[in-house]
Amino acid sequence: MTAIPQFTSSDYVKFFGAGALCCTITHGAMTPIDVVKTRIQLDPSMKKLGMLGTGRDILAKEGAKGLLTGFGATAVGYLVQGGAKFAGYEYWKKKGVEYYGGYEGAIPHRTGIYLGAAAIAEFFADVLLTPLEATRIRLVSDRTYASGLPTGFMKMAREGGFAELYAGFIPILCKQIPYALGQFATNEWAHEQVYRQMSPERKAALSVTEETGITLGCGITAGVAAAILSQPADTLLSKINQGKGGSGSTVSRLITLAKQTGPIGLFDGLGPRIIMTAGLVSGQFLVYGYVKKALGAPGGIEIHKD
Repeated sequence: MTAIPQFTSSDYVKFFGAGALCCTITHGAMTPIDVVKTRIQLDPSMKKLGMLGTGRDILAKEGAKGLLTGFGATAVGYLVQGGAKFAGYEYWKKKGVEYYGGYEGAIPHRTGIYLGAAAIAEFFADVLLTPLEATRIRLVSDRTYASGLPTGFMKMAREGGFAELYAGFIPILCKQIPYALGQFATNEWAHEQVYRQMSPERKAALSVTEETGITLGCGITAGVAAAILSQPADTLLSKINQGKGGSGSTVSRLITLAKQTGPIGLFDGLGPRIIMTAGLVSGQFLVYGYVKKALGAPGGIEIHKD
């Protein structure tokens, strides 16, 4: 029976660093698409323009700077969120294998392990992400609100305090946890399907180019799943951080917004978000793997069924 690796604190620091870099690089690069997606969600007049039309409209009215609105909040937010998510996933997946007594016991329950590890890791990562994501959305929805991340964050904290910065915590959990479930569980499933078609000898002989292609293909599949699962909550998150939904508790505001938006409206901006998320997730897994190797981190736990 294969022994379960015993990761050290140093290993988890490396996992955190690799996750932080892969997420901040990819999310930062996708800022223009995220701006377009958010504007479509928040401005009904943008729906008819579509992704390209909205992008051209922003460029014409605000210049290239408009498409980079919220870049600072995005980069910093996903730096801490990405590190916590990827390191947390490695930690909780290992705990899942240990709970079932090793790999043989874990294999029949591997999907549950993937889902549980992703959900727990994402919950703690979202505690770090929420105030920065709230700032980003406020900056994108109101270009006159503040000049950037530091001033926007401080203004929101000053005006509404903790409650304002964490008003979107529940919807961000509703968005990010399904996103993480789709991202990690689908990626694990896709890799298992690919490797089942190979002999152990063929898998061991894969070239760097072939491994990169598999990582990107599985990542794109996982990205599409993540986008669809998390889109309704993403729409509500954009609206609640814009200050919509009336007064009352976060849950009552979400219910009001969901009724106002309607089932179809909850999927506004899905097209650009699928494009964005497919690029994000595939890029994240690719960069994560390369950075882990560069840092000398051990490989992750694999519980695929042969």
